[in-house]
Amino acid sequence: MTYAFTTPIYYVNAAPHLGTAYTTIAADCVARYQRMNGNKVAFVTGMDEHGQKVADTAKEHDMNPQEWCDSMEPAFRDEWDRLKITYTDFVRTTEERQTRSVQKFWQDLYDKGYLYKGAYEGWYCVHEETYYAESDLDKNEDGLYVCPECGRPVQESTGEENWFFKLSEFQDKLLDYYEKHPDFIRPEIRRNEVVSFVKSGLKDLSISRSTFDWGVPLPFDDGHVAYVWADALLAYLTGIGYPDNEKEFNECWPMQYHFVGKDIIRFHCVIWPAMLMAAGLPQPKCIFGHGFLLTKGEKMSKSKGNAVKPEDMVRVFGLDAYRYYFMSDVQFGVDGSISLERMIQVYNADLANTWGNLVSRVFNMTNKYFDGKVPAKSDDSPMKDIVDGLYEKYNEAMDKVDFTAAIKEVLALAERVNHYVEESAPWTLAKEGKNEELSQVMYNMLESIRVIALYMLPFMPETSEIVLKSLKVDATSINTSWGELEPGTQIDMCEPLFPRLKEDEIDFNVE
Repeated sequence: MTYAFTTPIYYVNAAPHLGTAYTTIAADCVARYQRMNGNKVAFVTGMDEHGQKVADTAKEHDMNPQEWCDSMEPAFRDEWDRLKITYTDFVRTTEERQTRSVQKFWQDLYDKGYLYKGAYEGWYCVHEETYYAESDLDKNEDGLYVCPECGRPVQESTGEENWFFKLSEFQDKLLDYYEKHPDFIRPEIRRNEVVSFVKSGLKDLSISRSTFDWGVPLPFDDGHVAYVWADALLAYLTGIGYPDNEKEFNECWPMQYHFVGKDIIRFHCVIWPAMLMAAGLPQPKCIFGHGFLLTKGEKMSKSKGNAVKPEDMVRVFGLDAYRYYFMSDVQFGVDGSISLERMIQVYNADLANTWGNLVSRVFNMTNKYFDGKVPAKSDDSPMKDIVDGLYEKYNEAMDKVDFTAAIKEVLALAERVNHYVEESAPWTLAKEGKNEELSQVMYNMLESIRVIALYMLPFMPETSEIVLKSLKVDATSINTSWGELEPGTQIDMCEPLFPRLKEDEIDFNVE
């Protein structure tokens, strides 16, 4: 099976921040887990490089648009490498293969009669790449109409010639599809928002611009370029072989997920499904619109100046602790408040005290009592029943992309093993010469650590790989049945995984 999914195709107007990294890390956790489950993975991400906003940003930097986009590619690729993102395809919308996708798709819809030429009268927000009717707009203190999403002044569009997609024809079809496929849009609050929006009525959609040329030329009208969403959405298909590799495309489509922020769900849950219906293509299984990261109650964004660079977080907390915090403490699907204080609290409680301390104690005791070798296998363990039932709970949570619940189950096992250390008191058993019992206890601890490291690997790849390598365990499959750790294995000692942090020693402020 090929498990296929995407992040948004990110705008290149600025480098990635915590918000874009949040979506991408979530997708990477899914990718890593599905590979461990034995599935082939197609994980598509990329850069959205066309549109007036990009052209304006390039001009501000004294570059032409292509130069600006080329300069931004390392910012994204380097960041995803730093965060250990295991994408399978990185689509740039300025690539020739994307041009072929866009032109093939819209030529097909043109041939089927879903497009017509008209003139647009209304208002356009460059930042949101969206047209608005005057009734949708408010005025600012200067009396200017402003965008309802970003609050910036909008531009009046009077009579610009556009090509339109007959989106209004799909209103009833979309509502019928939502009703028959209740998991198509998740979480439910996003689904309710979309259904309400579609019920209020759909207007035909402008899919081209004729007043600038930074975009993919429409094949049936050289005077027009594809409007940014008519271009960027098709990168999802480009990343899995469309239109050149039919075999790859058929293996990967329909995708399991599109992971997107809640601010772009209308494009993904209304426009995109209608485009696919018109093209005669099946729908993706689910579009998941997650919430915003909030600092002091405000959405994190570049425009508000409260966006934090992921590299700063990695520098302070380390890669795995950074990934862990955002996947465990910020419920995927709803808005989540973040703070430096909370990050330190989670780091010290979950990682330093519970997980890292457990590994250090058990490895050190193994070295002390058994010369660093895994003792004889034990089938008598208070953790065995927990481990035997853990995959079902963990897998159910991961299938729902409920990362918080999945991690909670694994952390509960780590907490139980920590209690077991105190209950069994290996130091006392060793002192009293109860070697057989000591052997059983130490095997139980080591085997539990193996299982925990495997389940933590999608979220914390670096430290899990360190632990599994120390135990001489294959990190590519999620073999979590009890008793897989081989007796006699020589354990490689490792440095403490998560040294405790003190807030007053950290030279960094997330707020």
